[in-house]
Amino acid sequence: MRILGINALFHDPSAALVVDGRTVAAAEEERFSRRKHGKRPVPFSAWELPEQAAAWCLRRAGLRPQDLDAVAYSYDPALALPADELGLHDPWDHLRQTYAREAPGFLATALPGLDPGLVRFVPHHMAHAASGAFAADGAENSSVLVLDGRGERASHLAARRVGDRLEPLYAQDLPHSLGLVYEELTAHLGFLRSSDEFKVMALASHGTPRVLSELRRYVYPTGDGGFRATGVPWHEFCPPRGADEPWTAAHADVAASAQAVLEETLLDLARWLHGRTHDTVLTLAGGVALNCVANSRIAREGPFARVWVQPAAGDAGTALGSALLLAAGAGDDPEPMSGADLGRDWSDAEIGAWLKTAGVPFERPADIAATVAEALADNAVVAWFQGRSEYGPRALGHRSLLAHPGHAGNLERLNDVKGREQFRPVAPMVLAERAAEIFDGPMPSPYMLFVHDVAPAWRERIPAVVHVDGTARIQTVDARREPLVSRMLTEFERRTGLPVVVNTSLNTAGRPMVDDPRDALECFGSSPVDLLAIGPYAVRRGPLYRDGEGG
Repeated sequence: MRILGINALFHDPSAALVVDGRTVAAAEEERFSRRKHGKRPVPFSAWELPEQAAAWCLRRAGLRPQDLDAVAYSYDPALALPADELGLHDPWDHLRQTYAREAPGFLATALPGLDPGLVRFVPHHMAHAASGAFAADGAENSSVLVLDGRGERASHLAARRVGDRLEPLYAQDLPHSLGLVYEELTAHLGFLRSSDEFKVMALASHGTPRVLSELRRYVYPTGDGGFRATGVPWHEFCPPRGADEPWTAAHADVAASAQAVLEETLLDLARWLHGRTHDTVLTLAGGVALNCVANSRIAREGPFARVWVQPAAGDAGTALGSALLLAAGAGDDPEPMSGADLGRDWSDAEIGAWLKTAGVPFERPADIAATVAEALADNAVVAWFQGRSEYGPRALGHRSLLAHPGHAGNLERLNDVKGREQFRPVAPMVLAERAAEIFDGPMPSPYMLFVHDVAPAWRERIPAVVHVDGTARIQTVDARREPLVSRMLTEFERRTGLPVVVNTSLNTAGRPMVDDPRDALECFGSSPVDLLAIGPYAVRRGPLYRDGEGG
């Protein structure tokens, strides 16, 4: 079966292609359109489709729209209720539902040759659940928790995978939604809702949960697999913050309280689910699963022996999940994801042609990994553009900004390079075989979706990646899966004694992650980065920007 998955209705429009149960390609529209999150999650944008991402997925496999057996659309309007019946204030939601019902025709227009009768509506949270349960390795019999802002009429799903079947066990109806509550706080604290929730999580580390007991009146588990979460009067706990105003201790304390009550509720949901299934493996999906602090608490204190989180846990991942769900239902055996590098790549010759067209001087060193390690050891900031781009919001060694972790000032330096708030942490990538001596937490952690305590003996050695609470959100690097990144880390350790490098996404504030060579050159040219490692080539700032011969 050749199945194209589509996520379009709310935010992070994306496409994924599954052929005979194997994930061939997956990409988010923002990487092509260069609009952060692809679009804003408002009813008036619900008609917009991931046209460029879908067309690229088909090209990657050498397919035409008429070659597809099915298209999976990750929302089922037949399950939806009017917003007022759901207790939501969303007077234009009916427009969203109209666009969803018309999606087959829209898709046939966007992908000429596609039969609109091939489009199948997949329940939103079942698509999320499949993106975890069917994409994780070793999860043939596993439990799955989905939590986000909203789907058709719910905000949560507890389910179980048994072989090729996904069995729903409990869904929390709207208006109760942990995701929407967290979104409302994001806006109250002056950040962009449905975009900047991770900033609230980072800010929480700077506060204490002094209003936790008051918050528990509005957000709490009900003990039967569900919860209550609505109507939080955030203005009673702290004043709203303007987008350009400094944050205060009161703002940080409310963020810490919200983070704590979220973690408590998620733990209760995980324990209830385990009591029903007695599985050893839990997979997580939905936008709330991008909260790596909560994930770590579930892994540390929850009843499951192993917790796996979909790297594209937000709505982008439902494109993949919906395709995997249809594939399993059609008798294909879904293969686990081999990694998050499911997007575009370019050959060495193609990258060289881009560089010559751009007219920038460049070199081709004997080993780009050693060249980068040498630059990092000299405290350079390096833009790293290698292989296929990542699916999901994390830079995982394919579209990354790298720096030396041993200089505390590199945190401020990188936040300045990216033009973002100084309370934001940066993350370490570490050789998998060395991780346990430096970090304490779930291992392996290839997708940067858990936080780990940094061993006291290492905190002064790698201060740039240690958050204010003594933790770090790590990426473990397996040499078998990421040989080039592993070699760079090995070369860096040989020079510095540190098997850790700072890794943050290759972008600037408000822009999507770099995806193609043009994006890389624009980012390098407009920000104070010392070296661009793009494929096997190195582009240096400074003396190299003189008339000279590239290549």
